[in-house]
Amino acid sequence: MLLSVDPTAPMPVYEQIRSQIATMVVSGTLEPGDRLPTIRQLGDDLGLAKATVSKAYELLIRDGMVVANGRHGTVVAEVPRAVLGARARAQHLQVAADRFALTARQLGIDDVDAAAAVHAALARLGQQAG
Repeated sequence: MLLSVDPTAPMPVYEQIRSQIATMVVSGTLEPGDRLPTIRQLGDDLGLAKATVSKAYELLIRDGMVVANGRHGTVVAEVPRAVLGARARAQHLQVAADRFALTARQLGIDDVDAAAAVHAALARLGQQAG
């Protein structure tokens, strides 16, 4: 599972982890029953304290995205995608859009060029899917 965090971002690191895992669940990249790394392993991989990863996992459990099975690890829940659907996708899209907008502003990119970059990225992805 590929995750990345940016400690300098305005979004807390635990929320970056939660958001990325939730997006993978909603998109089907992670499927029901898939096992997540242990809190210790993910913390070591990302260079983070266990408490930070634990907070992200707790939020995912609270939201019904994953289930903690004690010594058997944390797995993706049997979440009906239709239930998550519009609301979850809208939330994740908003987080991604906010991150992109912040990056564009920090780079001094104007709105027209930022929108063009998004359109070009979507076009590239569309070509890859085809």
